Amino acid sequence: MRILTVVGNRPQFVKAAAVSGPLREVHEEVLVHTGQHHDETLSEVFFSELGLAAPDRMLQIAGGSNTSQTARMLCALEPLIGEISPDAVLVYGDTNSTLAGGLAAAQAQIPVIHVEAGMRSFDRSMPEELNRVLVDHLSELLLCSSETAAANLAAESVAGQVRVVGDVMVDLALRWQARARERAEIPASHGLTPGRYLLMSAHRAGNVDVPERLAALVELIGRMERPVLLAVHPRTRRRLDELGLRARVDAMEHVILTEPLPYAEFAALLCQSRAVLTDSGGVQKEAYLAGVPCITLRPGTEWVETVQAGWNTIVDLDADAALAALARPAPAERPALYGDGEAAGRCVEAITEWARRRAEQRRTQVGAP
Repeated sequence: MRILTVVGNRPQFVKAAAVSGPLREVHEEVLVHTGQHHDETLSEVFFSELGLAAPDRMLQIAGGSNTSQTARMLCALEPLIGEISPDAVLVYGDTNSTLAGGLAAAQAQIPVIHVEAGMRSFDRSMPEELNRVLVDHLSELLLCSSETAAANLAAESVAGQVRVVGDVMVDLALRWQARARERAEIPASHGLTPGRYLLMSAHRAGNVDVPERLAALVELIGRMERPVLLAVHPRTRRRLDELGLRARVDAMEHVILTEPLPYAEFAALLCQSRAVLTDSGGVQKEAYLAGVPCITLRPGTEWVETVQAGWNTIVDLDADAALAALARPAPAERPALYGDGEAAGRCVEAITEWARRRAEQRRTQVGAP
């Protein structure tokens, strides 16, 4: 079976790095990079570092509003799908690239496979929430990270086939984290001591594109009582500069600013940190897998199991709540919420079985009187 896979940002490169190899052992894959993350620190470095095959097609579509970016992706994907004529289109997660890939495929009557289906923050003001809901209802095969995600899909009565396979990011985390914990030279290169610093990332439009919220975020950073390593997304850096807030952050002696980090370096810094503060869904999950407490800088999360397990605390941009969360000890237990590190293989098995059944149904229909 020929599968066209659409990716466009860092979390998708990580997920594809787990799935693409096993997938190519059984099926033909054509990998398309939309260019949504076009900066080298957010894109090319992940392909080389994680061993993900180079994209077969690069669309170079970045920037603009969510609407205009998605529209440009649709315009580029339509003829590409016609040219390649895939048997299915595979998408990951909840980005504009995901929605464009799913919608372009569905409009061309090509089946959609959604990895990481069923996640819900129940906040429709988030573009990511709209993307994931729409793609789930377009998809014929929905591969879920957890039973919670499958329950969400059942409650919405999606039409496609739902399978719980586990989280493919667990596969990669288990492969990388043991070594990441040993690399004390990486925190040291930033002047940090393992276990005594906070790792931070923030890039969501709801935080950095709203002046009042970005100002609150800067105030929260200033209130932290440990060294903070802030990996600055290009979008966040632009907003800090545009709103005149960069100087305030630069003046904070306990804050170290870096460019976005390669996967291995970020993993080492995460695994050896005291805690992570983030508005990223992927980083929340990576923190849980690493056994590092997470402070989520949003009013809610799609990874509700991490909150229920006590490893993730939702504080929005409340500095007092963040400090209180940091003062609490980590939980004694950390259940294996998202699988055993074999999710990629189960994804491929589910795809292969789905394709076999679909082919049988088509043969039956052709042979029917």
